[in-house]
Amino acid sequence: MSLPAAWQQVPVLAGRHARLEPMSRDHVAGLRAALAGDALAALWFTSVPKADEAAGYVDAVLAAQAEGRVLPFVVLDADGRVVGSTRYYGLEADVPKLSIGYTWYAPDVQRTGINTETKLLLLTHAFETLGCISVVFETSWFNQRSRAAIARLGAKQDGVLRNHKRHADGSPRDTVVFSIIDSEWPAVKRNLQARLAQHEQDSP
Repeated sequence: MSLPAAWQQVPVLAGRHARLEPMSRDHVAGLRAALAGDALAALWFTSVPKADEAAGYVDAVLAAQAEGRVLPFVVLDADGRVVGSTRYYGLEADVPKLSIGYTWYAPDVQRTGINTETKLLLLTHAFETLGCISVVFETSWFNQRSRAAIARLGAKQDGVLRNHKRHADGSPRDTVVFSIIDSEWPAVKRNLQARLAQHEQDSP
């Protein structure tokens, strides 16, 4: 079954600190620069590419998009520099629901307002434009930072899927599943807006 038009288009989502654009081959150099040093790829429980894999990474993601499996974004900071990537996946327009994930940021923008605003933009589009009744987040059991960050969004843990898939190194992965449902969205939105305001207040 083909997806509705709104579920096939990667929108441009813009805020004060972050701008999300449809991923394209034009972003390869920027993504490579954001991945420089390979610190993110060194974490065995993540699926972040190495810097020299940026071109192949983009090609694989765009192929998945052509198959209707993902809607991929690059994340730019207020100066227009590519600082990360994220995507919608698990697209189920008939429910409607989707997942947000495969998210990573350059080390120098982690724990800034960029991630908070990125999640606010993505969730607002999912719930208020696409009409989702559920948005899902998944992460490895061993990724404690990711689990804590998802919980801070206001998502609730649904459970753990044992040996659900494999990590990049081939080892079995237990996947921790979180979700936000439509009735929770107004409170989650207020929480994210308050956190973003706090980031802005704390910034020099």
